[in-house]
Amino acid sequence: MRELKRIAIATATISVLVMGPLSALAADGDTSRQLTEARQEGSVWTAFALNRHLSPFAIDVDIEHGVATLTGEVESEVERDLAAQVALGVEGVTEVDNQLRVTGEQVQRNTDSDRSFSARFDDATTTATVKSKLLWNRNTEGLDIKVSTRNGVVTLDGQAASSAASELAERLARNTEGVRQVDNNLKVSADAGTADRAKARVDDAGNAISDAWITSKVKSSFLFNSNLDGLDISVDTKDGQVTLSGQVASETEKSLAVETAENIRGVRDVNANSLRVGGVES
Repeated sequence: MRELKRIAIATATISVLVMGPLSALAADGDTSRQLTEARQEGSVWTAFALNRHLSPFAIDVDIEHGVATLTGEVESEVERDLAAQVALGVEGVTEVDNQLRVTGEQVQRNTDSDRSFSARFDDATTTATVKSKLLWNRNTEGLDIKVSTRNGVVTLDGQAASSAASELAERLARNTEGVRQVDNNLKVSADAGTADRAKARVDDAGNAISDAWITSKVKSSFLFNSNLDGLDISVDTKDGQVTLSGQVASETEKSLAVETAENIRGVRDVNANSLRVGGVES
């Protein structure tokens, strides 16, 4: 069952990154753009990791509005130009701001190069998963949080509007499959403007959030949670009302499932009367 869940998580994560722009809300443009850019960054990162000329170098990628900014160091102009061409080959990337520095043989080598591609891919998947959970949750300003992962250790950087938001972001990351540890470097800022604007967009979008979108995100959130067996929980949504059915192992899991669903954007209410505990009707 654990391996099956791992496969399901990987599949769900790929769907999030590839299909995000198609299933996201037209009224919630920033979220759609963030998910699109996360997919593009992952694609560029994968292309670099698979290229034998570029994989030895620590190259950072940041994509915004189709412009890929490359930073780091390479050994020669050949690698610098190659990196730009590889990035331009990714769908959606229209321009490259190539800030790579050529430092010759003194270049700082990629410390990840001695790790298997599988390990690096797992970390990239974890990063994408945590980012998605923060973006979907109505109580976290995910757009202001930078997420990185190495060997299962997730680091959160950026700003949170309150201590409660910071703690929630850490909890969402900690309860993600594959996460061993969370280093929470979020700084609590008195300026909650970004969070307020994000919340206002969600409130204004209201009816624009489709039931299919909600169902998809609730199901994915269950699969991403290391403390839930999401494969045994069915989700149905009608007019923002989520109904959960199936089976969980304990009352604690049931409460967690309800809380997880309630915190997804667009959810108006959650009915868990048909969600059984230990095979017995609750």
